[in-house]
Amino acid sequence: MNWQTLSANSPYKTAVAIKEEMERGHFLEAATGIEELIEALSRSEKRALKSQLVRLMLHIVKWKSQPEQRSWSWAASIKDAREEIADIQEETPSLNDAVIESFWDKAFAMAKRDAQAEMGKKSDIQALSWKETFEEDYDLETP
Repeated sequence: MNWQTLSANSPYKTAVAIKEEMERGHFLEAATGIEELIEALSRSEKRALKSQLVRLMLHIVKWKSQPEQRSWSWAASIKDAREEIADIQEETPSLNDAVIESFWDKAFAMAKRDAQAEMGKKSDIQALSWKETFEEDYDLETP
């Protein structure tokens, strides 16, 4: 059984195949399948975490680069992305702050590129700190 390919394509089919291996008494093969399924799910959660971090940073770059264009939807996107990141970390504790820091620079580069494309102009923002990203308030009532 090619567990890596199966788990990359369908976690459900992988779980079914693991169950079948266990029913046949092939416990070592099932254990291999379980390990590969865990790895695949971990990669998926990590991609989701990175995607939310890029989304969060993109809206902060836009917020800081175009104060005249600030909107409730940008504030909501920032809040929602923060909540999604917190949810992912709660559900998968191994995806801690150190993991976020490990892809911080790449996520920022992607966010800045995408923000500039959406704004149709360059941004002077060179970096975002942890505080700017996760702690500052972004709402239309805070100057």
